[in-house]
Amino acid sequence: MTSLTQLSQAIHDAPQWHLAEALQHPNEIQITPLKDQALGAIVTGLDARKAQSGETIFRLKQALAEHLVLIFKQQRLDDLQYLAFASYFGSIFRPSADNPVLASQSDTGVPPDVVPVSNAVGQGDYTGHGELSPHADHQWTPLPSFGSLLYAIELPQNGGQTTWFNTIKAYDALSDEIKKKIDSLQLITYNPFVRAQSNTGTSGYADSPYYRFKDQPILGHAYPHPLVRIHPETGRKALWLNTRSEVELVNVSDIEGSDLIAELRAHILKSEFRYEHHWETGDIVFWDNQVTLHSRTPFPAEQRRLLKRISLAGARPF
Repeated sequence: MTSLTQLSQAIHDAPQWHLAEALQHPNEIQITPLKDQALGAIVTGLDARKAQSGETIFRLKQALAEHLVLIFKQQRLDDLQYLAFASYFGSIFRPSADNPVLASQSDTGVPPDVVPVSNAVGQGDYTGHGELSPHADHQWTPLPSFGSLLYAIELPQNGGQTTWFNTIKAYDALSDEIKKKIDSLQLITYNPFVRAQSNTGTSGYADSPYYRFKDQPILGHAYPHPLVRIHPETGRKALWLNTRSEVELVNVSDIEGSDLIAELRAHILKSEFRYEHHWETGDIVFWDNQVTLHSRTPFPAEQRRLLKRISLAGARPF
């Protein structure tokens, strides 16, 4: 018999609904919105190792659409259990080999299903220990991921917090004049990993320009997506714009486009749109990548940090 893939093995081994001791009772789970925060809710009482009822998964999906970030506390999972839980919410994100992303492998061109986000030697060494500016994952691909789950296994004593930004609230707070101006614009986000590959020893984001002017070379493929995208479940509008990597507005002059992007990026960073998460071991944070950005504070290089990320497939933004 052919050996199973990691994801197939995870679902094959997952607890079954018909076994009463393996099924989580929906009444054990509480969802509590974060008080006085721009987004986020805490989920307690859930054991991600157990089979979850349809009622529970539907409730969690509704909560994610409403709060954009769900924080599951006190989890203890291996990779297969983690994959089985994540697969309740969608297919695993698998980009094509011609669109490199974090942890794309040299032999296949695609990342593993479970990506170690770490500075710990031998655990992946992805993202290092420095600051990461606010971004949406996989924004430069033709089909960006819908969401991601990040599981905290080992944490530094200092720093390493993750902040999420609510880009629905950021859009809603714009003036009617600006909304009218940007609602029909398309934005190209250029792939920072292509830039890193073409400049050996660079980190991609840190070395890319903030805006691509027409006289600058194009690195990698260009996929225009709406600057203002619609959430597919709620219909709410959000700014689909990160704050650091190279971008370009379609059919907009260089100076006008550069100035507009700089204005919108400064707006997104306002404190009223953000929530900073202080990690605890066993946290799983599940976020909607379609309408949020996330960033990370730096931490000491000698302190170990190991989290594991699973990203879920998305559709073409509209």
